[in-house]
Amino acid sequence: MLLALVAVVVLAATGVWNPFPGVWDWVDRSEPIAEPDVVWQQRVGGTPKTVTFAGDTVVVEQRTRVEARALTTGSQLWERKADWAAVAGGERDAVVVVGKLLVKGYEVLDPTTGVTRRRDDDAVAVWTYRNLLLDARCTEPTDCTLSAWDPRGTTPLWTAFLPGVGSGLFADNPGLRGTRRLTAPRLDEGIAGPEAVPPLLGFPVDGRVHVVDTATGSVLQNVEPGREERLSVVGGRLLRITARSEDGSCYFAISGVDPATGQQVWHRAGINLRTADSAGCVQREDPQGARNVLIGVAPDGREAVLDGYDGRLLWVGAEREKLVAVDDRYALARAADQRSIVARALTAERALWTRPASAKAGAVLTPYAAVVADEKPNRLVALDPRSGRELALLRTSANALAVGPNGMIIGEGREIAYVRFGGVAGTPPGRPGDGGTPTTGPGGTGPTPGGDDSCGPKRELCPAGNEG
Repeated sequence: MLLALVAVVVLAATGVWNPFPGVWDWVDRSEPIAEPDVVWQQRVGGTPKTVTFAGDTVVVEQRTRVEARALTTGSQLWERKADWAAVAGGERDAVVVVGKLLVKGYEVLDPTTGVTRRRDDDAVAVWTYRNLLLDARCTEPTDCTLSAWDPRGTTPLWTAFLPGVGSGLFADNPGLRGTRRLTAPRLDEGIAGPEAVPPLLGFPVDGRVHVVDTATGSVLQNVEPGREERLSVVGGRLLRITARSEDGSCYFAISGVDPATGQQVWHRAGINLRTADSAGCVQREDPQGARNVLIGVAPDGREAVLDGYDGRLLWVGAEREKLVAVDDRYALARAADQRSIVARALTAERALWTRPASAKAGAVLTPYAAVVADEKPNRLVALDPRSGRELALLRTSANALAVGPNGMIIGEGREIAYVRFGGVAGTPPGRPGDGGTPTTGPGGTGPTPGGDDSCGPKRELCPAGNEG
């Protein structure tokens, strides 16, 4: 064996025959991370922090760099050093925004080529949306300007003055006063990609909340919360959430205020939005919810979904039902028997579909699909949220990282893979705005997912006569 090894080394050194590259390729070969097989699987430079669809590319943010890969093949298109990265825009006008921590400025890159489209040297924070990019720059700690840009624009759409942006607002998408998303193991928090900008945003500055109209840049309110209040901006309203400690319990009340007039437009008492901890009812968290809806607990212990715009109860769960995912259209809840997940439209009482799932199954709703992650056995399932039709069913322990119009990215360690919808269970879903093709599934009939929600549930993002 020693003589044979010496002979192989001599042959490799003289260039006659070198088996070592092939052996290393065999040792380093990636095992499939899912069954059935995926469209492609690639190993990226580091463990992904975020993965986002950007048109026909997949943007992978890592700890110190960002890279883009072709959606069709997974091959790398470009790579850049960056401490943070985020995607703004939709399928046709997506851009990648990158920057360095503790360094002012950012760059806007083309997702296909990596070429810089626009550069800024002064901004301290950036917020990325499907239809808008916001940045904040400060000449003094109390003299800041908020600017709005079209994702591929070169001049601001509007600017607004803010008396500071707070010590915690820096880099990409720092937290504003809105809602907290429900989370679940193996389902990335940013799986849905950038959303449409809300009609109003709440910027926390020195203990106050500045409410900004994202259509015009007008600062509508500058409000300081009361001692027992927490302020949140949801669904076009400024919410005053009160948690009062009395008789050993917390008593909750919510008021919805029109920021343009300062008038209260709705009030509801007794709903616990889970903003307070047990220590004297101090509210340290934003309410849970998504876009224009809030999640709370009714006095009888049942979970409920409220409309932030008018305070209506959109959904109230049955006893022992547990909400696992919600958006402006649907609610997914774990049934009381802990053996299934039930989907309902927020405007209807009848269940749309029911799917068997373990007590530890998690779920998420995106514009294109509902994704369920289950254990023992490990599964990832993408479903039409209206009909329950399977779009993809995978035997895998990988995480679901991003969902797009026609498929999703899954990942495990440094391996990422693309799964196309319809490869397992039929034709791919329709894109937003195309209406889809009617389908029939267990518990309901309706179009394929992705109906046009770009105007928002209240049509607040589209001018009259130009909706959609």
